[in-house]
Amino acid sequence: MEKIISRIEIEFKDEEIRDISYNSFIPELSQLSRKRTSLNIEKGKNSIIFNVTATDITAFRAAVSDIINFGKMLEKSKKLLK
Repeated sequence: MEKIISRIEIEFKDEEIRDISYNSFIPELSQLSRKRTSLNIEKGKNSIIFNVTATDITAFRAAVSDIINFGKMLEKSKKLLK
């Protein structure tokens, strides 16, 4: 296996929530890109798109885990705001 490439998309209710979520993730991005993993994000219409490239399955799992943890944080924040 040479590399693993994946695209993960998280959809939001509207662009405002997408922008808040996107802006909260940007400071974390530099810490998540590692020697064996490249992670970048872009805005979709009402979504955030994570593009992940990893050199091995362990590095890929770590990157996906970081994205899942970000999603959990968003869910908790959403519940607090209600």
